[in-house]
Amino acid sequence: MIRSEQGQSVIEFALILPILLLLICGIFDFSRVLYTYMNLHIITQESVRLGALGDDDLSISQFAIEKLHIGDSNLLEIEIAPTESDRKSGDYMTVTLKYPVTYVTPFISLIFPSPYNVITDSTIRIE
Repeated sequence: MIRSEQGQSVIEFALILPILLLLICGIFDFSRVLYTYMNLHIITQESVRLGALGDDDLSISQFAIEKLHIGDSNLLEIEIAPTESDRKSGDYMTVTLKYPVTYVTPFISLIFPSPYNVITDSTIRIE
């Protein structure tokens, strides 16, 4: 008795497809988080440099918001320490940026908190 094996490859593909899609979505999410981190890191370094050269907190915050090109700038949290009135020449100042990234991959929020908060900071000595 000869059996037909015409549907074998379709069944194998149907079994592998969900795993392959989860892997592709996971790579996509990891890439988005990495891109967001790199973008925020550069913005943080440029923002803290402005503060070291004497700019006020408002102009530092506006600069960071203008340079953010990864999504909604209203979600960006900016923390500048010490405040503008407490800064003196020779002290150190820190700018911290925080931006949430939501996942595309299904079920990943069961393992990792969603949204994932990307946090970058940079410290420089005030001129």
